This record gives sequence, structure tokens and C-alpha cells, in this order.
Amino acid sequence: MTDIKVEKIENPENRTLPVFQRVDALFERLQKRAFELFADRGFVDGHDLQDWLAAEHELCWPATELAEHPKKYVMSVALAGFEPEQIEVTASPRELIVHAAMKSGRRETNEKKGEAVVLWSEFRSNDVFRRVELAEPIDVSKVSASFANGLLTVIAEKAAKVPSRGPVAAAA
Repeated sequence: MTDIKVEKIENPENRTLPVFQRVDALFERLQKRAFELFADRGFVDGHDLQDWLAAEHELCWPATELAEHPKKYVMSVALAGFEPEQIEVTASPRELIVHAAMKSGRRETNEKKGEAVVLWSEFRSNDVFRRVELAEPIDVSKVSASFANGLLTVIAEKAAKVPSRGPVAAAA
């Protein structure tokens, strides 16, 4: 298991990291594609979620599971084929963002692999994002991530609840 560095953003208003702009641009592409799917069906209502999930699937969102425990969230993201150094995790008080990128392409070669000679190799670029909004705030300083066997696991402890004070009595 390999630990993954987590970029921790304590202030939810601080959205200056490039990952925020990339996720926002992807979100706009998702909205556009979901609307195109809606239009392709003749603007028939009732399939909003199906259109959105289809757009996500087309535009590079990996399989993800979010589990809520009493004191933490655990997010698992399938990232088979990626190396730990290709994975970025960003946490802010109400969201987790995962970005993984690898570049590869077609190359001509006469590379020997045992008895075989590889004539050419073709792979595509993978650039995946997953952004999850959380129902309760998390303690960003305690977010951790690890990667093993193609599965990224992010553990985010919930922020301590501030005890509420009763009504304040007015001074006479």
C-alpha cells in the first residue's frame, strides 16, 4: 500500500489550485453532454439521472464508492493502471477531488520481449476526475489517502461538532 499526498485546503473559499478550474470545466462539459443526451431523446423528461450518469461515464469519471461512517467518510476510487505518482487528491471542508492522469500513445518499435518482437504498441491517454460533495464538513487536516492494487482509498474524518449554545439572554 502506498500513501498518496493530499492537498489540504482549509478555507472552502480558496479555489485557486488548478484542479478546481479543471473540475469546473469538466462539470460544464458534463452538463452540456447530459443536455445533448436529453435532446437526442426528444426532450422527454424522466431520465435526468440516467443522462447525467451516461455523460459522466463518457467523460472519464472512474467507478467510485462513498461510505459514510458515524465519524468519517471513506471514498474508494478504481484507478487500475495508474501509478501512485500519477494521482492527486485534494480535500476541502465539503468536498474531495481525485485527479489521475497518464499519457501514452502509439509507438512503432521492434522491441524484443522474450521470444516475441513488439511491432507497435497503442494506448490512449487517461485523464480522470472524481469530485464528491460531502453532506457534513470534514477535518481537512486529518484526510489521508492510500493506493493499493488499483484502488485509491481516501479517509476523511468528520469535523468535530461545535456544541450549540442555548439562546442568549438579553441584558436588562
